[in-house]
Amino acid sequence: MKVYADNSATSFPKAPGVSDAVKYFMDNVGCNVNRGGYDASYGAAMDILATRKLFCKLVNAPDPRNVIFTPGITYSINMILKGYLRAGDHVITTSMEHNGVMRPLHELAGAGVTYDIAQCDGNGNLDAMAVSKLINPRTKAVVMTHASNVCGTVLPIYDIAEICTARGIKLIVDTAQTLGSLDIDTTWVDALAFTCHKGLLAPQGLGGFVIKSDMAACIAPIITGGTGSKSHEITQPAILPDKFEPGTMNIPAIMGLRVALEYILQLGVGAIRTKEMELADMFTSAVSAIDAVRVIGLGGTGEKISVVSLDFVGRDNAEIAATLDMNHGIMVRCGLHCSPMAHKTLGTYPQGTVRFSFGHFNTTSDIDYIVNAIKECITNC
Repeated sequence: MKVYADNSATSFPKAPGVSDAVKYFMDNVGCNVNRGGYDASYGAAMDILATRKLFCKLVNAPDPRNVIFTPGITYSINMILKGYLRAGDHVITTSMEHNGVMRPLHELAGAGVTYDIAQCDGNGNLDAMAVSKLINPRTKAVVMTHASNVCGTVLPIYDIAEICTARGIKLIVDTAQTLGSLDIDTTWVDALAFTCHKGLLAPQGLGGFVIKSDMAACIAPIITGGTGSKSHEITQPAILPDKFEPGTMNIPAIMGLRVALEYILQLGVGAIRTKEMELADMFTSAVSAIDAVRVIGLGGTGEKISVVSLDFVGRDNAEIAATLDMNHGIMVRCGLHCSPMAHKTLGTYPQGTVRFSFGHFNTTSDIDYIVNAIKECITNC
């Protein structure tokens, strides 16, 4: 038996019809957009526009031109932070951040940007006032994750949005772990960075960001080149989305994303979240009763997503994860999950945790199988 429980890394399987849409485009269309004056190119461009419109519907964004596609959320966060911040600017982030945020900030610190970290508690919770207290006259933005990829705790982005709005500060949100399984309203967010291969159930190699026009006007594009528009000009076009979409996009993946978005919107984000949390709660309840298992974070209480990290007390977490794979076909992720600061906050550094992340296509039978396998591993390891 094979059980996939690593949906925080990437979802599997993808939404029904996604691979068919990718294959159809590559087999039957295959052309570029904005580079050809023929029907196939125009048709592909209309399909991409339709995908942007579906994305707007998902996150309550007003204009599809403000939906920018990139090779992934890491690219998106880098493009936003490095295009917006200048020497002397100050940024606030949280102690639950992924390296996708922390490494660009560390790099920017070498160029004269300063940042402070709002400390979360031992369960990953954040008090919005911890952010407010760090604001100073040079603060330009708050950049933060929507939910922890380590323990699943959801951070209060809307409370922080109110603070940012009142103080004239931009809010940049990393939704890698939440989009597709938590309702998100971009009305409150200045820049929302997203990935397509996790909760959106689409292919890898595609992400992007949704950005308000006033913030987009303040961001310098850090990658420039051909767009197919205003080709007579030597400067990068200022129009959206062209300003941030130089070069050739991953059009096959966008075709897959369109199908995935249609599936998610038809099913409903609420229904997806309900099922995922039922599985996570069932798992958490079962493993909490096992000796030598420590559930990290909120456990079955509080606002979280379907991510459950375990620390196997007195045992080697890596050995447990490897045994689950080799002896039981259970796929999970062990280690620091590219989030060492979050693990320090949770008290699981340097040993890390074994992370189980459940998706829309997991079943209660999967949970029973995993729990029994964990009991066997503890007995034999």
